[in-house]
Amino acid sequence: MATVLIVDDSPTELHVFKGQLEKAGFDVLTSESGEEGLKVAKDSKPDVIVMDVVMPGMSGFQATRQLAKDSETQDIPVVILTTKDQETDKIWGMRQGAIAYLVKPVKEETLVAKVKEAMEKA
Repeated sequence: MATVLIVDDSPTELHVFKGQLEKAGFDVLTSESGEEGLKVAKDSKPDVIVMDVVMPGMSGFQATRQLAKDSETQDIPVVILTTKDQETDKIWGMRQGAIAYLVKPVKEETLVAKVKEAMEKA
């Protein structure tokens, strides 16, 4: 079974996304900050990371860039899931190393499909 790491500072959104992905058959890990997300990613090597952008401390853009530059985590696909919906945000997120960019609120089917697609690209 594939493992997904969700990095989001909102306990409510972590709960909702975790439930949606578990229902689709994924094992789900969660993290509430970019810094913690990096540590969990290194320790557990998830198959996909779903990354929020706007978080206190390290942003999702910064965390994605660090994951992409680290030889231990560079092969883990990152799907950004954020409220930032400007085209410049999307371009910037992809430049940091994300392979997909979703804007909240996101439909459950869309989230599950993007996670599956990310695993296929990995």
